[in-house]
Amino acid sequence: MTSKILIVVFLIAIVWNLGAGMYYMMTDKGDSDRTLKALTRRIALSIALIVLIAIGIFTGYIQPHGL
Repeated sequence: MTSKILIVVFLIAIVWNLGAGMYYMMTDKGDSDRTLKALTRRIALSIALIVLIAIGIFTGYIQPHGL
């Protein structure tokens, strides 16, 4: 159950940073680098989530199901 909550928290943070990047892109008009920072955080969170899921599968903490 903890792994599912952690995955959902990561996904919410990823979507939040994507929205923040869009907001900053619309409001800043190229005056600051907030858009770049928000999208960089989104990419870092996405990579961290993929790595954590891979580690969870390899250690047996997360059991993938066959569809």
